[in-house]
Amino acid sequence: MVTTTDKKNVPNDGDGVTAVDVEAALPVGNAPAASTTSNPAVQPQETKDQEQAIVYIGMDLGTSRTAIACSNGVRESFPSLVGYPKDVVSRKLLGADALFGKDVIAKRLSLNVYRPLEAGVIKGSNGAGDVSNDEAAQNMKAARELVMHAIRMAKAPADSLVYCTIGAPAEASINNRHAILEAAKEVIDSVIICSEPFSVAYGMNVLTDALVIDIGAGTTDLCRMHGTMPEAEDQVTLDHGGDVIDDNLERLVKKNHPDVQFSRQMIVDAKEKFSTVRPTAEPIKVTWPVNGKPTEIDITEEMKEACFSIIPPIVDALNKLVASFDPEFQEVLRSNVLLGGGGSQIRGLAEEITNYMKEHLGGGHVRQVEEPIFGGANGALMISKDMPPEYWEQLG
Repeated sequence: MVTTTDKKNVPNDGDGVTAVDVEAALPVGNAPAASTTSNPAVQPQETKDQEQAIVYIGMDLGTSRTAIACSNGVRESFPSLVGYPKDVVSRKLLGADALFGKDVIAKRLSLNVYRPLEAGVIKGSNGAGDVSNDEAAQNMKAARELVMHAIRMAKAPADSLVYCTIGAPAEASINNRHAILEAAKEVIDSVIICSEPFSVAYGMNVLTDALVIDIGAGTTDLCRMHGTMPEAEDQVTLDHGGDVIDDNLERLVKKNHPDVQFSRQMIVDAKEKFSTVRPTAEPIKVTWPVNGKPTEIDITEEMKEACFSIIPPIVDALNKLVASFDPEFQEVLRSNVLLGGGGSQIRGLAEEITNYMKEHLGGGHVRQVEEPIFGGANGALMISKDMPPEYWEQLG
């Protein structure tokens, strides 16, 4: 599912505007994009907006990390964190009203830290009762400033138009998508919301006979590609991702090393540095305090078990997408599985998913995409570029 709107027409509670469906506007495979002005006699007149430079941006707005790829050559990636000074002293110390990314991690003791996305969506945007109205409003503010920070990093000229495609979980609700549009409307002239696994596939020009798995921190999204725009039944979103690995690793370390002192950030840092599912992995040792004394701890088995925990649900979801497809093409899908997203960097993951598929599904083959961090952003940028210019003009 791909939807698009301009920043003047973002859906809200009272304006009655609905995002425009543009699936037909995207070229598939080698087919040219359909033109809405094929008759030369009815070509639109040049307008001021059409003469303006356009900067296209592909954005992977992730729970843990945000990545952008831009038509002007800029590519950036940073943790999806926003921090606000706790008091007047921290404001004086930091010299800023808000910090982002790695700066938040480094200065977190002086900050009220917000990770505005959870399970791939803005916290509170789904109307769940576990987030208060005040918390939902603060997360929306942080998400808006996160998007603004990403756009600033794109270094678009002040007088240019900014057209941006943003990746969202495959099964993101209408409320979730509208919340993303709301966060983006102040700094982007036109927005497309597309599913993250579809953008990964589009960026690799793998548009048929493939299954794409995008492993993020909050969700793992799966999408089968069969030469047309994917429908709802072609996509699955799981709540098993990097955050679940962190939860399991923290639980296992507490259970097996009860005297060790560690923070959540130390768990995350260890996972990002040592994550593996290889049975013969080298010993993983960290130096963490025990009663205040730095002590070397072996967490090899805990790391392997925590990382392996996402494989069974992924293969189960993959099997559902294969089993519900045309029987004649099931083997083709099973044998061409692409693994992307930050979670795909776990050592040995593609091989272990392949082995698990062979054991439980009778066969399969998984390979990692070339650029796990930027795969979604690269594809989103290509989608932006492939949207016909005259269609973008209609949005205004």
